[in-house]
Amino acid sequence: MRAVILLCLFLALAGCLKDKPQPGRNLPPPVDDPRAFKACLVDLAGLGAKVQPLPDRSWANGCSATQTVKLVAIGIPVTNLGAIKCGLARPFVIWIQQSVQQAARARLGSNVAKIESFGSFACRPVNNVEGNKLSEHGRADAIDISAFNLADGRRITVKDGWNGPDDKARAFLRDLHSAACRRFNVVLGPDANAFHRDHLHFDMGRGPYCR
Repeated sequence: MRAVILLCLFLALAGCLKDKPQPGRNLPPPVDDPRAFKACLVDLAGLGAKVQPLPDRSWANGCSATQTVKLVAIGIPVTNLGAIKCGLARPFVIWIQQSVQQAARARLGSNVAKIESFGSFACRPVNNVEGNKLSEHGRADAIDISAFNLADGRRITVKDGWNGPDDKARAFLRDLHSAACRRFNVVLGPDANAFHRDHLHFDMGRGPYCR
């Protein structure tokens, strides 16, 4: 009888262990908290950013754009941005307000008049490679920055400036990369891989990871 009881306990324990999430296993994203979204909007308003809340959207293939905003005025115009999760918009605005202009003035002696991006929301896999897991872009939780237009007419691109001949441009881009690593969960630049040779990628997915 004692052996039977021990066997039952063993099987029950094995079942519990089997169902326990394992490290590295892909889990469904947490349900968005409406209170967190409202708090994020309040934070953005406190930063002086003008944003437009967007309706939630989701698709059968797993892509979604929930608790997103459109950036209307955040200090510097940014091209090509669509829906962005509010939780990403908040550190992005702080990065622009506290890092971009300071680095531009310190390294290049001019202000940034416009930032160019490759976009935010895009329903696609990681690195746009078929078979990869869903990109954070597919959740409106990523931004790709490609270039900076200065008030004095210069244009600094990640593609040509990261390892280019201009020492000041290289320092400027690396300052912004380092500052981003303090704000976002994941930051990828040209040193990460060939897919990011021409832009800086920011997202709030699983991290921290800075490369």
